[in-house]
Amino acid sequence: MQMKNKKKRLSLILCTMLTVAMAFTTTGCNGSTKNETPATDTAAVSAAADSTVMGEGSTSFLFTVVDQDGNETPFEIHTDKETVGEALSELGLIDGEEGEYGLYVKTVNGVTVDYDTDGKYWAFYVNGEYAATSVDTTPITADASYSFKVE
Repeated sequence: MQMKNKKKRLSLILCTMLTVAMAFTTTGCNGSTKNETPATDTAAVSAAADSTVMGEGSTSFLFTVVDQDGNETPFEIHTDKETVGEALSELGLIDGEEGEYGLYVKTVNGVTVDYDTDGKYWAFYVNGEYAATSVDTTPITADASYSFKVE
């Protein structure tokens, strides 16, 4: 008889502990509080705070260079130019040669990569997406982010 009572008590204690553990787990899943800012805003503010500010003008955008080792160098660009290519060229951040499809960028932030010699190239991204237009024809959108990555 004592054995049955011990098993019932043990079962009751385990069920209670499981219920409490589940309550803590589901409460912790929310991930935010009323005073907390969304993660994307925090990331954008952090990226802007760590970036080098370059240029002068009424329009600003974030520009990131990702080298072949994966190292990221962020910039906050201020300009009055119309296209991303014009703004970056004016500041000496990109250089290349005119090609059939626009500016063929070979040098970004002083690092030269040439597909003909290295088998790698500078890929242009707009808001994290592979760009559908060349850098010299891409219009600047305020507060957008642009990047070049070695691929």
